Amino acid sequence: MSIRALLWIGRARQFAGDLIADAPSLDVTWERNVELALAHSFDALDAVVLDVDDEPSGRRDLERLHRERPGCPVIVRVRKDVGSEPADWLEAGAVAVLPGELRASDGSASRRLSDCIERAVLARSGRPVPERRIGRGRSPFPAIVGESPEMRRVFELIERAGRSRATVLVSGETGTGKELIARAVHDRSARREHAFVAFNCAAFPESLLESELYGHAKGAFTGANREKPGLVETADRGTLFLDEISETSGSFQAKLLRVLQEREVRAVGSTESRPVDVRVIAASNRDLLTEVRHGRFREDLYYRLAVFPIRVPPLRERPSDVAPLAEFFLALHGRREHKARVVLSEEAAQRLAMHDWPGNVRELENEMQRALALAEPGDRLEPADFSLCPTDPLPSEAVAIEPGESLRESLQRLEAQLLRRALKANGGRRAATARNLGITREGLYKKMKR
Repeated sequence: MSIRALLWIGRARQFAGDLIADAPSLDVTWERNVELALAHSFDALDAVVLDVDDEPSGRRDLERLHRERPGCPVIVRVRKDVGSEPADWLEAGAVAVLPGELRASDGSASRRLSDCIERAVLARSGRPVPERRIGRGRSPFPAIVGESPEMRRVFELIERAGRSRATVLVSGETGTGKELIARAVHDRSARREHAFVAFNCAAFPESLLESELYGHAKGAFTGANREKPGLVETADRGTLFLDEISETSGSFQAKLLRVLQEREVRAVGSTESRPVDVRVIAASNRDLLTEVRHGRFREDLYYRLAVFPIRVPPLRERPSDVAPLAEFFLALHGRREHKARVVLSEEAAQRLAMHDWPGNVRELENEMQRALALAEPGDRLEPADFSLCPTDPLPSEAVAIEPGESLRESLQRLEAQLLRRALKANGGRRAATARNLGITREGLYKKMKR
């Protein structure tokens, strides 16, 4: 994420320095106390991080920042022995709360801070951010936007997976946000204070996979001039996210199965095994059960990974989420591009919802960035501002009355076209199609039969 500036206030200078090294895209300025921090110009800041060592002084500092620099979002980092709850700081005006025990060396530290800053950026733009409405309730996952029944079901599974110790398998098409789901499970688990380590199995050649994951001993191979711990050990007591697990070979899968079963890891070139306490969350954009049937994935590993399966629905199965996601990306990237208050027209939102989105949420985000590049602050985006919005919902030949055809027959033919399109968008699932069309399943069956 590209961030203009972040002001860190407190005694944790080393933590801030380590965080900069871990996430060089962060532009961080550190000051020991609020008095010195107020000498800075806050106009160019995305957010302020306030370290809190005790509750009374922390509240005074937070009140002073709000009083003397109104409008600048404040993220509070609270030490564990302070004793107050995160909700207390949110009520006091903080946009987000970071645990004081979060280590800068953790792979999750920069990501969790980035998530907080995204909320701060939206807060400064005047849009509601900490949570989005999910049906009649609210989303407990600020980084995940969704209002459809399909996503509410995913949120329920995340909550249950967080309370469980089981291995999780996240499945879904490319661009659906599987890593966000995995991070949400980690943040809801008892391991949330420890590292979340993400690893893309498809990004490394077979020869390097084991070294990256399990580490290597000194002299294990040419160029191994020192011992290196693997990512499995880095994630000890935390969570290891293995993305694109379907892209691995049979030999790698066999060794991974042993790690999961024995809860120990042996570095490349070493004769000793080390115990590890790590929870594995795997993800794949392929149907692993189909891969098992075709002999491309080990059956025993599949059942070891799919203890708690979570399927992330593609965007075409939840068109009601398109507009909220589009608005989220417009606000997020609009702030970064200095193009605030760019909104969607009602017609544009409807047209976007009709698109199939083969690239899913990632494609939608790219489309919003493209539209912002051509927009001006305060613009209202219309269908013509998007590269993928058709000028008509259906081709002209679909709505033309055929010679000798009555109006009723033309309407029935148009209805048939719409039903076929809706069924295709929902993967042939009749229940989902009826729900998205706002009709009963019985009504859909009658229309299909007719």
